[in-house]
Amino acid sequence: MRFLRTAPTLAAVLLAALPLAAAAHTGADAGMHHGFAAGFLHPLTGLDHLAAMVAVGLWSALTARRAWPDLLWAPLGFAAMLLAGALAGLAGVQLPAVEPMIAASLLVLGLLVLTQRRLPALAAAALVGGFAVFHGGAHGQELAGESGAALTLAGMLAATVLLHAAGIVVGWSLRHANRWLPRAAGAAVAIFGAVLLGSLA
Repeated sequence: MRFLRTAPTLAAVLLAALPLAAAAHTGADAGMHHGFAAGFLHPLTGLDHLAAMVAVGLWSALTARRAWPDLLWAPLGFAAMLLAGALAGLAGVQLPAVEPMIAASLLVLGLLVLTQRRLPALAAAALVGGFAVFHGGAHGQELAGESGAALTLAGMLAATVLLHAAGIVVGWSLRHANRWLPRAAGAAVAIFGAVLLGSLA
């Protein structure tokens, strides 16, 4: 029982630390995509994507007025547009400024978690969805020309949904119990985004 009470706190601390170890994603795995399992693991090893996806879930949980359907708008918007961006990348569409936009998404999402700023549901979905296109485009460009792309994309999408869910669970459990931990996680994500942007300048 004691573990169940402390698990959300431990998870939030880990979430705050993860972005500090992250690296720019595009090409991070040297294009080694093969099937569902590899696609599933890919967002977990591209820690900039991992941080962004968990941050979406955290932000949704921390700012939702009610559990249903407010919790789902931003995560569904992100997942849908991630898929759209990935399909565009697979089709050969070259999105401009993919790396800067991924870095910018970390900065913005981190600030949203830090400030716990509430937006209308459709605006939240549109905001994160716009960033998700670039996250998906990075995946799609890496997958272009590889066999088993559909299975790999399915794995990536499944991991994305689970990462959103992890953020939601942690954020919801800390809504009224301990709000400084998600704020610390948001600050870490925002700082990481700013550092990435600076490195790309």
